[in-house]
Amino acid sequence: MKCNLQPIKLFLVLALSCTSLLASETSSLGRVGDRSNSKVIVAQTPPFQQPPVPPGPPPGGRVRGGATRGNGTTCPAAKPDLTALVPFTEEADDVVNVWSQTTLERPSWFFYMPYTKDVAYAVEFVLQDGDSNQVYKQAIALTDKPGVISFSLPSTAPGLALNKEYRWFFSVNCDKQKNAPWTYVEGVIKRVDLGESTLKELENADPLKRYTIYAQKGIWHEALAILAQLRQKNPQDAAFERQWQNILASIRLDDVAKEPLLLDKP
Repeated sequence: MKCNLQPIKLFLVLALSCTSLLASETSSLGRVGDRSNSKVIVAQTPPFQQPPVPPGPPPGGRVRGGATRGNGTTCPAAKPDLTALVPFTEEADDVVNVWSQTTLERPSWFFYMPYTKDVAYAVEFVLQDGDSNQVYKQAIALTDKPGVISFSLPSTAPGLALNKEYRWFFSVNCDKQKNAPWTYVEGVIKRVDLGESTLKELENADPLKRYTIYAQKGIWHEALAILAQLRQKNPQDAAFERQWQNILASIRLDDVAKEPLLLDKP
């Protein structure tokens, strides 16, 4: 009895070809530098899940700097204002709570700085513990154009303790003698633990997957830092730029979402 093996051979060839193509597509989706695939991945990333305000006294804070009043030369009004790129909520009676989470001992903060080195004569970052004791203070050097800048706690600074809240201030003074009131933003940050299973998942994840995990867990500082790095390394990739705009729009900071990133070169 003779069997016609041609249909079987054809089926096997097609099956192997489809399997190979699927593996190739799956592999390419993991490559961050592929712009066409980054559009697909970014489109599938979930929105940032903002954690609730912690129990107890509200953290308060100030997400916009604005022009201050008082004697001396204050910083000129700017649009957009000095802005902290962190989540915030607006409660009754105009109470604003600026509140964010990190998993790192030494996280990064991002700020939109409308003033340049020719206008601002002093810029400082200050970190306080829960008892308002100063933990760290650092002068910040500005660039010659407005844009989004970042600040990371250096290795010489004390690390954030787990499950502790810290208050930070980012302040600008446009008076040479510093006699004028400071223009500033402030908020509260807490270092949290994500758990062993999530940490293991993060170890084996590519940058976009890590971004997704942090965003879903409400870890703002790592999510934004990863996205900033992806934008910096892929400046021509519109998908990463769009995701940056989306995450800032999700916390109602649309007006600074298209401002340039003024970060150190990767």
